[in-house]
Amino acid sequence: MKNNGLVIAIDGPAAVGKSTMGKLIAQELGFLYIDTGAIYRAITWKVLKNSISINDEEMISNLVSDICITIERANNKSPNDYYHIFVDGEDVTEEIRNPRIDQNVSQVARLPKIRKQLIYLQRKLAEKGNIIMEGRDIGSIILPQADIKLYFTASEEERTKRRYRELINKGYNIDYEVVKKQIMQRDKIDSKRKYAPLIKAKDAILIDSTNKNIEEVKDKILKIIKKIRECREKQIENNII
Repeated sequence: MKNNGLVIAIDGPAAVGKSTMGKLIAQELGFLYIDTGAIYRAITWKVLKNSISINDEEMISNLVSDICITIERANNKSPNDYYHIFVDGEDVTEEIRNPRIDQNVSQVARLPKIRKQLIYLQRKLAEKGNIIMEGRDIGSIILPQADIKLYFTASEEERTKRRYRELINKGYNIDYEVVKKQIMQRDKIDSKRKYAPLIKAKDAILIDSTNKNIEEVKDKILKIIKKIRECREKQIENNII
């Protein structure tokens, strides 16, 4: 991957803080932020809307071939509203975060044909650099040559509390134990799928956000980026890259 800007890959399971931190760091650095999970959620939303079985790989593949997904930065640049995602011109930013999508997105994302269709798109987005791409197989499959790879984790209870608060704040009436079960089920599906499972890349830096506030995690990541940036600049000066 030849470019003059940094490429940062962020991976990890649900509710570990990777999206929140990815948006904050992107805003801090002026980088483009791409949430690949939102792309899979958008596809899942369209699949359910069209009453297609989440196990019908061929039908979903045809849908992906025809669908138009676009990601645009929000005008206010708030970390909580950093981008909007559109499916065939319709803003689905809020709809793709509802519990029904949570229950089905891993089933769609596990399909090998669908993941392969999206690899080219995701790599194309990263070509110019100065990008943070977040998902579950970014450092291992999509961008194995990324300059910085971060793998987020947090305790089971911490993750459940975060997702539960998020859903309650959005007005969903949902049981805490149901949220916990959904998170654990998604972990199992993501880590056990045959193609591009959720794994920590060997050269990824582990970021455990358990019992840490946003500023603590943000400062740690910015220090990592600063160090690698300085090293990269020296390499460029010496014509190593």
